[in-house]
Amino acid sequence: MTTPPPALLIAGHGTRDEAGAEAFRDFVRELGRRHPELPVAGGFIELSPPPLGEAVSELVERGATRFAAVPLMLVSAGHAKGDIPAALSRERDRHPGISYTYGRPLGPHPALLDVLERRLDEVLGSAGRSPADRADVTVLLVGRGSTDPDANAEVHKAARLLWEGRGYAGVETAFVSLAAPDVPGGLDRCVRLGARRIVVLPYFLFTGILPERVRQQAEGWAAAHPEADVRCADVIGPEPELLDLVMERYREAVAGDVRMNCDACVYRIALPGFEDKVGMAQQPHFHPDDDGHHHGHHHGGHAHAH
Repeated sequence: MTTPPPALLIAGHGTRDEAGAEAFRDFVRELGRRHPELPVAGGFIELSPPPLGEAVSELVERGATRFAAVPLMLVSAGHAKGDIPAALSRERDRHPGISYTYGRPLGPHPALLDVLERRLDEVLGSAGRSPADRADVTVLLVGRGSTDPDANAEVHKAARLLWEGRGYAGVETAFVSLAAPDVPGGLDRCVRLGARRIVVLPYFLFTGILPERVRQQAEGWAAAHPEADVRCADVIGPEPELLDLVMERYREAVAGDVRMNCDACVYRIALPGFEDKVGMAQQPHFHPDDDGHHHGHHHGGHAHAH
């Protein structure tokens, strides 16, 4: 008798936007269709049905006792760091005998950066194809915004990784709530840096109140600055890359392999412009004061013998 694989529990933020909530529910259904071997369910922390607890109950009714929970979130802020673990521990009290592991947030994974690049290409059309065209484009990546500085820093990290090797003039960062700069402030900054063409790129998975606000604020700013060429790109959406990435996070959580950040490591992943580094042997650094007994310390634990 083989042990059934742990159930996949998808945790979402929740949104007051019905289309956004439905996009999440659709996404969870699609994951379930793609992986008939797995019990899959999803719920929200707040604002929209079904609540996370209902998803857990549904999986328990289907016979699941072990879960791997994956936050359907780009960035680890208060929700991923506190609210989801708290909700899960409440569910464990409610359903004695269940156990769970908890996966990492999704961003800034190279697969998602590729989708973001596609969103930029769509909005630029033929005008964004050549290196000279791209060198004219400044991207304003707009995150949700948080009171958690670490979460805001993650959006900057995504912006930097999107810029590396892709040839845009720059990728600036702004936030739609709780953190500066806001969208108009971010656009002002792009102009001060000499931007000629700006694409506002929402760093959001699905449609919702906040991505809509990003678009409205960008359009409002553009109307007041007719001399600037401003376009708005689409959200990431339920792309195959996103479905695959959730399963990658599931597998990490099941294997207990929630590693240091190797997603964007040039020695593992072919990033634009750095393809030659993949698989390169890593030499440990020896401190000159070492006693000569070299035990092959990989500082940072990043042993890249793949």
